[in-house]
Amino acid sequence: MTPKKILIIEDDKLIIKILDFVLKKEGYETFISNDGNDGIEKIGSIKPDLVITDVMMPYKSGLEITAYSKKNFPEIPVIIVSALGKEDQTVIEGFKLGVDDFIAKPFNPIELVLRVKRFF
Repeated sequence: MTPKKILIIEDDKLIIKILDFVLKKEGYETFISNDGNDGIEKIGSIKPDLVITDVMMPYKSGLEITAYSKKNFPEIPVIIVSALGKEDQTVIEGFKLGVDDFIAKPFNPIELVLRVKRFF
């Protein structure tokens, strides 16, 4: 069975390392993007099974990434990982654009894995 592909769009190197390690340990194939433009390009070329993105990103925000993904690949779930609080207007806007889940930073890696598994 082919492992599920997860695209991580994040500019914080520590968060990338944590996400990459935890998800690979669970058997997922991970792809990394450090900015919004590259992330959008990789959504189209990799066609991941799941996208995990931060909100505050260089070039394109997590909201712009979500809008692009949901318009062009509505079947791909998107999880936002952000230091912004759940009530923050940006997170509310994300849900209006079709974000499938939100995880607040700092996050518990076990919780993240459980939330990811819900989509598979």
